[in-house]
Amino acid sequence: MPVRFLRIDELVPAGGLLTLAEWSRHAGMRARHELQPQTLPSLQALDAWAGRGQLAVCEPGGQWSLPFALIDGFEAGEAGLVGALRAEGRLVGLALVRGGDRPFDADEQALFTALLEPLTAAVVNDRRLREIRRLGAAAEADRQSLLTRLGRDSVFEHIVGAERGLRHVMERVDQVAPTDASVLILGETGAGKEVIARAIHERSARRDGPFVRVNCGALPPELIDSELFGHEKGSFTGALAARRGWFERADGGTLFLDEVGELSLAAQVRLLRVLQDGVVQRVGGEKDLAVDVRVIAATHRDLPSMVQERSFREDLWYRLAVFPLILPPLRERPQDIPALTQHFVQRAAKRLGVTVPLVRPADIERLQAYRWPGNVREFAAVIERAVILGQGTRLEVDAALGIDAPRQASQMSPAATRERDSPSAAASVEGTGIEALDTVIQRHLQKALRATRGRVDGPHGAARLLGVNASTLRAKLRKHRIDPRAYRG
Repeated sequence: MPVRFLRIDELVPAGGLLTLAEWSRHAGMRARHELQPQTLPSLQALDAWAGRGQLAVCEPGGQWSLPFALIDGFEAGEAGLVGALRAEGRLVGLALVRGGDRPFDADEQALFTALLEPLTAAVVNDRRLREIRRLGAAAEADRQSLLTRLGRDSVFEHIVGAERGLRHVMERVDQVAPTDASVLILGETGAGKEVIARAIHERSARRDGPFVRVNCGALPPELIDSELFGHEKGSFTGALAARRGWFERADGGTLFLDEVGELSLAAQVRLLRVLQDGVVQRVGGEKDLAVDVRVIAATHRDLPSMVQERSFREDLWYRLAVFPLILPPLRERPQDIPALTQHFVQRAAKRLGVTVPLVRPADIERLQAYRWPGNVREFAAVIERAVILGQGTRLEVDAALGIDAPRQASQMSPAATRERDSPSAAASVEGTGIEALDTVIQRHLQKALRATRGRVDGPHGAARLLGVNASTLRAKLRKHRIDPRAYRG
């Protein structure tokens, strides 16, 4: 076959041809990765030609037909052949050969046609390798971002509180991590739900696969389906190219759906199908795509109550809550404050480039007295502020909390002031004799538990007596910090 020149181009979603490699008799093989933008009519003409399954031929001394005549490198005057590289019914690239002064005969054209299949496989594999490298780089950037926020050097570092306030949580993490069961993490904002989700992933057989985090509350309702499940080219205005969704990107790993309670009912239906069948269908697509993904969901909302109110699907609740984990807020584990203080002081000093200040017992007492409505996230911010104010010589806790020393812990910050002024913080509204609503609810729950001797569910339980779901009642008991075991007699 009288070949003097060979070129392999990839059709890219950006709307052009990316030259991957060239070979010539004089220069040999070389990689180029040079993009040639193409107009939409030109791309449409290429797609129509590829669908006919025929080679494009240029005779010696002749001209290339459109749209090839508009592409750089398709020189007139030489004998040439162009073949379409197609995968899964779609055009993915072009293969061009140029010869000399004589045309390519039928046998040579047949040989070139036979080469199109392995060339297609090479282009597809090259694209996948580049995508893997890109996702790997994105995952590493995400990992480094998390480590920076946590002040760690490795994701395998010890979780502060694992032997104290989080001991029961970490025991359950170790139980569920080796399985593929769905996990639902319930806890207040800032309590560290993402840290627990990553701990489950790192302790699982999927640790070498991707960990993809999606904040469901940050997705616009009109884009949720596209983000989670992907979309096909042209499926809606602005869909200029096909896009893989988060489920496809997490294939072989873990998908962390943070704030899952914010999903619309329509998105919940599609999420349920993925959990049931292990397949996704892109927006505008008709093909089912199998995915192997472990789902860990998290929310600060009261999902059992949302199920009762029909704003969250009950069947999805059962699918997500195969293994629920309740992450206690920081105010319920004051025994972790000393270790957390040392951890965040060292992190802040390292970031700020100052000497690690001494932590005094009085600092710990003041930090333990505060209720921390913002949980660990607020705690980290306060400690960093205290290190800055202390200029590396001491920890200025009082100043960081925005208080004067004699004031009570409930006045330590605007967030704490809101909590102090909230109905749950007072038994009655001063001067009216009317009890706060949360106080009334708390007393009513206690009365029901006394009547049922601490039994929550079952035919003689407090849930049946109050006419609510047992899961809803347990959530309310946690909210009001009521332990049913105290009423068993």
